[in-house]
Amino acid sequence: MRAGRIALNTAAAAVLAVMIFPVYWMFATAFKPAAEIQSETPSLWPAHPTLEHFAAAVGADGFWTFWRNSLAVTAAAVLLALAVSLLSAFAVARMRWRGRGPFIVMVFAAQMAPWEALLVPMFIIARDTELLDSLAMLTGVYFMITLPFTIVTLRGFLAAVPAEVEEAALVDGCTRLAAFRRVVFPLLAPGLMATSLFGFITAWNEFAFVNVLIIKDQGKRTLPVWLSSFRDVFGTDWGATMAAATLFALPVLVVFLFLQRRVGAGMIAGAVKG
Repeated sequence: MRAGRIALNTAAAAVLAVMIFPVYWMFATAFKPAAEIQSETPSLWPAHPTLEHFAAAVGADGFWTFWRNSLAVTAAAVLLALAVSLLSAFAVARMRWRGRGPFIVMVFAAQMAPWEALLVPMFIIARDTELLDSLAMLTGVYFMITLPFTIVTLRGFLAAVPAEVEEAALVDGCTRLAAFRRVVFPLLAPGLMATSLFGFITAWNEFAFVNVLIIKDQGKRTLPVWLSSFRDVFGTDWGATMAAATLFALPVLVVFLFLQRRVGAGMIAGAVKG
């Protein structure tokens, strides 16, 4: 038994090392001088750390504009998805109505569908409605992408909250809305945190729709597109690219550290019941 546990832990540590090494290498390369990056004998850690690559990344054209665009579009999409999915998940988890089963199947199908298949239809819709080069259209697309996942997650979490808790509040004189707001909603905090985190990551990292829907107005693009800008006639500036990738990952890391206490509980509770 102990030997098996040691083998399992060793395998888990090996998988973790393989998964985390690219992130570590990105972070380390961002601090290496250009000479060390191009050296024939790469080092695991910069011998002479420098911030010049971060200065080049922050000073690149459009950095702050693209950063604001990414933050605004992602935050708006996640908040809209949470608001809509919370009501939808409550209706699915707590109520019985005609078409409930097909609706659940439709949500799961939308969750499993490859969103890249919608690139051409979304372009046609945006073109015909004159919403190309629009952050509002991009927000709507991100909202559509994150909505099925948030409904599925919150549905599972709501199903894990005992209905008797809400019924007790109704007996005490609360209305259905007041019982949900005062009793059920506070219990949903872990699920909301976990859902918002994964929705944020999905929208923040999205690349394909930006290239398709933002064509002429380059000032409406987002950070994933900005990451591809560190090229010149001599090739790719790897130091600046790694520094830019580190800066791109920082908001997700900050959000995760802020929500990490709730994330584990939310993931577990959301998977308890269907």
